[in-house]
Amino acid sequence: MTTEQIRTEAPTRTGWAAYGREWKLVPGRALYLILAFALAMTAVSVLAGLFWTGVGLLILIVGLPIIMLSLFVARGFGLADRYLLLLTGLPEIAEPEWDREVTRSEGFWATISRPLRNGHYWTYLLHGMIVSPIVSTVTFALTTVWLSVSLGGLTFWFWGAFIPRGDGTGEWGQYVSAAMPWLFGGWSSFTVEVTLYLIAGVIFAVTLPWVMSGLARFQYLIARGLLGRWASDDLAAEARAEAAARTSAVQAESAGLRRLERDIHDGPQQRLVRLQLDLAALERRAAAGDTEAAAELAREAQGHAKAALDELRALSSGVAPPLLQDRGLAAALAGVAAASALPVSLDIDPAVDAAVPAEVARTVYFVIAELITNAVKHAGASAATLKVSLRPGETPPMLDVWVVDNGRGGAHMVPGHGLEGLRDRIAGLRGVLVVDSPLGGPTAVGVHIPLASTIAAAPATA
Repeated sequence: MTTEQIRTEAPTRTGWAAYGREWKLVPGRALYLILAFALAMTAVSVLAGLFWTGVGLLILIVGLPIIMLSLFVARGFGLADRYLLLLTGLPEIAEPEWDREVTRSEGFWATISRPLRNGHYWTYLLHGMIVSPIVSTVTFALTTVWLSVSLGGLTFWFWGAFIPRGDGTGEWGQYVSAAMPWLFGGWSSFTVEVTLYLIAGVIFAVTLPWVMSGLARFQYLIARGLLGRWASDDLAAEARAEAAARTSAVQAESAGLRRLERDIHDGPQQRLVRLQLDLAALERRAAAGDTEAAAELAREAQGHAKAALDELRALSSGVAPPLLQDRGLAAALAGVAAASALPVSLDIDPAVDAAVPAEVARTVYFVIAELITNAVKHAGASAATLKVSLRPGETPPMLDVWVVDNGRGGAHMVPGHGLEGLRDRIAGLRGVLVVDSPLGGPTAVGVHIPLASTIAAAPATA
């Protein structure tokens, strides 16, 4: 086979494959177009009755609740239409923002009347009461025509023989043969009808996938515009996510500061107070000439000073470890693994140093250090694995961190305890913390944090 033959046959194969895929979707699309018509007729009868009754009774108190009821019913019909669209094989229409959150500052009437102030309810009402009935009537008529002509034309040779016929006079096949004797001269009326029906059936059957696709896509585009998400929905969801992340970050920071204050008070502060008392006693012993007691107090003071310094270093490492600032996240996590009381296998993508911002790196370092400490103290593990990788192909790119230990398992979120605090820290970065810890182990804790899209190219330039 020559190169030119391959080039000409490849598009042909692709075209036939696409045509075959369209044929596979014909039953679902035809079923949707028929069911959508029945749904639209039901919707217009219910919604029109409810809505216009509410409008007519607006002068009374009961009118507004009836209109609100019609909005909720319209939402139900719209959801049903969206789910029926799944039969067509087209992408699912994204769920709109229904403004489900209720704030305490809103009064009773403001709360129950929120559907009246949500544009999605009104577009669902418009779709169910006006747009869908009109569009569905047209698409249903074309669907039934194409299906009936395709099936009826291809099978008329069989079922047409059972239709009672006269002597042939007055039948439309006779008129066609008389009008075109050069083509159908001498043919019987039934033979002409079978031939023409078969030609029409073949034409309509061949074009059936394209017609069903066009009608379904027409319905889909209208539904996506009236029943789907708006750009403002994404902005509102983004604003709520930012607010939730900010709240989680503030709560995690507040808890961290309280814990740091408690640790300083219980550790270095007590040792420094003891050091102050020892130095005062040392001064008195030195003034009295008791050199041996003074030397003993000096040694004790030196021990307290060293212990206080070690505790301050340990506390500072949980806030901003020097290794993280000097050599990056990969080296800092390797240092945590090396200092751990149990062996930790490392699988760290070196690109994380260039890709992960400083604020994310600090949180990841703290979370990993805490998870490895928990594996030692609470899980009774004898080994652990730390895996850090990037997913740069997504938007935004993601940082994935997994800590897996072979301990006893059974770890779960408890309000006010360790894992809950770690989850708040991760939530402050719009990330999630996943815990999979069946009884008997192993325990796998995953941290998934979205990174800014501006750093997607950072690994390539590192």
